[in-house]
Amino acid sequence: MNVMFATKISMLQHVCVVPLVRSIRHRSFTVSASASTTVTPSRNLTVSSPTSSSRAPHVDPRVLLGMSEHDLQQLAVEFGQQSYRGKQLHHLIYKRKAKEIQDFSHLPQAFRNDLIEAGWKIGRSPIYHTVTAADGTVKLLLKLEDNRLIETVGIPVEDEKGSMRLTACVSSQVGCPLRCSFCATGKGGFSRNLQRHEIIEQVLAIEDIFKHRVTNVVFMGMGEPMLNLKSVLDAHRCLNKDVQIGQRMITISTVGVPNTIKKLASHKLQSTLAVSLHAPNQKLREMIVPSAKSYPLDAIMKDCRDYFAETSRRVSFEYALLAGVNDSVEQARELAELLHEWGRGYHVNLIPFNPIEGSEYRRPNKKTVSAFACALESRKITVSIRQTRGLDASAACGQLRNNFQKSPLIIESDRGESQSDVAVAC
Repeated sequence: MNVMFATKISMLQHVCVVPLVRSIRHRSFTVSASASTTVTPSRNLTVSSPTSSSRAPHVDPRVLLGMSEHDLQQLAVEFGQQSYRGKQLHHLIYKRKAKEIQDFSHLPQAFRNDLIEAGWKIGRSPIYHTVTAADGTVKLLLKLEDNRLIETVGIPVEDEKGSMRLTACVSSQVGCPLRCSFCATGKGGFSRNLQRHEIIEQVLAIEDIFKHRVTNVVFMGMGEPMLNLKSVLDAHRCLNKDVQIGQRMITISTVGVPNTIKKLASHKLQSTLAVSLHAPNQKLREMIVPSAKSYPLDAIMKDCRDYFAETSRRVSFEYALLAGVNDSVEQARELAELLHEWGRGYHVNLIPFNPIEGSEYRRPNKKTVSAFACALESRKITVSIRQTRGLDASAACGQLRNNFQKSPLIIESDRGESQSDVAVAC
C-alpha cells in the first residue's frame, strides 16, 4: 500500500478567445486542454496549482454532462441549430455515453466544431486505475482535470434468477474534511468539492466497465455529501431524470452536518437518507467522529424524526462495528433505547470495519456481529448486516486512492517552482 513510483504527470492548459459562431452576441471563453482518454498509471501524481480557494470546485459552465434535455435544446438553438439537435445531444451523452464531442457522429461536423471552439466539453474523466476483487467488486480511480484522483466502486449482486443489481458507490468530495477516526479518506485530508458532472460521470464509468446499467446509487464514497449539497442535489436530479435511476434506488449518506438534514427534507426526495451514527451515546461518538462535537446526538435524532415527518421516508442508520469499541451487547441495547426514544420504524445497517493500514481499529468477529444484531432485533429494531465486498480491492473509502496519492504532495506552480509544504488530499 505504501509502494510509490516516481513518475509525474502534469496538465497542459492554454487560453484562447474565440467568437461564438452563429450567435448574435460575441462571447469569449476560457478553454482548457482536455485530458487524454488513456493514462498510464503512476504511483505519485503531481497536482496542478490550487485555485484561490482550494475548498471550492473549479466551476466551468461549459460542461455538457449534467445538463437536462431542455438545457441542451436551448444550447443547440444558441448555436443556430434546430432544437431537436439538443435531444440528439442528450441521447449521445446519457445513452451512448460519448466521451468526446468529436464522437457525436450524428451531429453536423460544423456544430461539433463550433462547440469545441467555444470551449464546450462533455465532462468525462479518464480512468486512471482499476482494481477488481475476487467477488466481482470493481474500484476505479478517476483522474480529474486538476490531476486529482477520486474513487468510485461498482458492486454487482446477482439474484437467484440470474438478474444483476449493480450499485455505484460515488464520491462527493476530493478527500473529506471531517476526519472520522476509522476512515481512510479522512486520513488523506481534504482538497475540494466535486462538481455535479464529476459525480455523475462516476456512475457512467461504472456502467462502461460492467457493460450493464447501474440500478442503485449510494453517496457513500469519499467526502461528506451534505458539505457539497448543491452539487449532490444537481447530480441527483440528473441521475434520476437523465440517467433514469429511480429516486428510491438512490441513497444519500451523512455523518451529520448541522441544518443540512432540514434542508434536504425540504426537497422532499423519495431517496433514502442514511445517517452514519457509529455510537449509541454522545461521548463515544465524539471519540469516533470528531465533528460530532458541533452536532449533538439529540439534535441529529430530532432532525431525523422531523425528516421522516416531512418526507415519509424511513431514515437508515449506518453503524460501523469496531472491535472492543462500540460492538458490545450492552451498547446495542443502548442504541435500541436511543432509537425508540426518538421514534419508530428506524433501520440499522451494521458495517463490520474494513481494515485499513495504520488504523488502531480492528474488525469484530462474526459471533460479536451476530450478537449485536440479535440484541437490536430482540428490541424490535430492524437490522441488516452489510456484506463486506472487495476486501482484496482496498474497498474501504480512500484506501485505493491513498495507494497512489499521499498528503502532502508536491505541487508544481505555473512557474515550475515546487512547493513541498502544501497538503492536498487526493
